[in-house]
Amino acid sequence: MEKKGFFHRFFDLYYEGFRNMRLGKTLWTVIAIKLFIMFAILKVFFFPNFLKQHAGNGGEADFVSKEIVERAE
Repeated sequence: MEKKGFFHRFFDLYYEGFRNMRLGKTLWTVIAIKLFIMFAILKVFFFPNFLKQHAGNGGEADFVSKEIVERAE
């Protein structure tokens, strides 16, 4: 009887589980598409790079420190 390591048994468990899925493959595809939409597409339109717009090139640290000091007062 061959003794397998933890990582090999861990991989076999998930490999066999995903290989025998029917509905699960579709659900994982939907999850992957939703994550792509959230992180790739929505980020571009709803989360602009605020520092790039308000601080000069290389002046990000100065801008942030100035904003922190002004807001703390």
